[in-house]
Amino acid sequence: MKRKAVKWIVGALAVLLIVAAVGGWVLFGTFLTAANSIQKLEDGLYAMEYRGDYGFDEFLARGGAASDKVLANYLTSYLSRGFYKPESNAQTGAFGCSTICAAGADGSTLFGRNYDWGACSAVIVHTVPRDGYESVSTCCLDFLGFDEGYAPDGSMAERMQTLAAIYVPLDGMNEKGLMIADLMAGDKEETHQKTDKPDLTTTTAIRLLLDRAANVDEAIGLLGQYDMNSSIGSAHHFSIADASGRSVVVEYVDGEMLVTSTKVVTNHYIGDCFKQGVGSGQSHIRFDTLDAFDGAADAETIRDLLESVAQKNYPQSDGSYEKTMWSIVYDPAVRQARFYFAENYAHYYWLLLGEKGDFIKP
Repeated sequence: MKRKAVKWIVGALAVLLIVAAVGGWVLFGTFLTAANSIQKLEDGLYAMEYRGDYGFDEFLARGGAASDKVLANYLTSYLSRGFYKPESNAQTGAFGCSTICAAGADGSTLFGRNYDWGACSAVIVHTVPRDGYESVSTCCLDFLGFDEGYAPDGSMAERMQTLAAIYVPLDGMNEKGLMIADLMAGDKEETHQKTDKPDLTTTTAIRLLLDRAANVDEAIGLLGQYDMNSSIGSAHHFSIADASGRSVVVEYVDGEMLVTSTKVVTNHYIGDCFKQGVGSGQSHIRFDTLDAFDGAADAETIRDLLESVAQKNYPQSDGSYEKTMWSIVYDPAVRQARFYFAENYAHYYWLLLGEKGDFIKP
């Protein structure tokens, strides 16, 4: 009788362990798969892939977020399924950046982007949402605000933290050929629209457009449905282009959204408003350099143009300069991009949409 009782207890415990394991996988399986996908490409550069639901519909249904701190609190709660809610610690700073949209010789569209910042680490993010467009995007890990010792591909806890990069893209392209980049505008005036619309931060607006907008018109329509709130305490504008070649800048002035057609965006205001032209002298130099290009382009042409306005060309008087941490040439016709890291224009990574399991190639 005792043996039967022991066997029953052992069997019951085994069943409980299986149930617990299954329940844990239901709660965290998608997260764990994505976390385990994180790989180091080279010093300071990482890549990861997320397939499935990452809570963005829930985020929007809750009204979005009017600040980086509110976003961070949602993310920590969602990624831990509510088991803990640590304090957020978003970083702030200023940076440059440049974009150009140009026609290819075959009538296709190419879009180039420089991201200028101090030395930092970055993660390339491939997302295949359950309900939305596949996309590739890039996140500066400074924006996540984690401790100095944090390693994106370190412990499982650190890998889980890295998943927050999905909500903090600074540029990207989706499967429909919608391309977007965040750039600092010409001053420090933050945008905080206050109506009865749900809220977005700068980076969650990019996630929204990558997931749901197929072209520039759809992107503008979506942005108009939300109140915009500046990330990292500064003014921003969006450079948005699509596969048809339409290219605009979206700016926020006195709480109003302005849309202006332009092939080039740097870091001064472009729209027809009282702030037009406000920005640094270097921004105007970079703009004029890119705007002077007139002709058919290929990927190498766009790369050369991006290199011509990279921060290595603008050393400061004290011998220091910001770095162009990455440059990307997007080609929406073939749903591919070339990614150059830390001003190394002799080497690029292929970013591939529509590829299963291997979205990046050296």
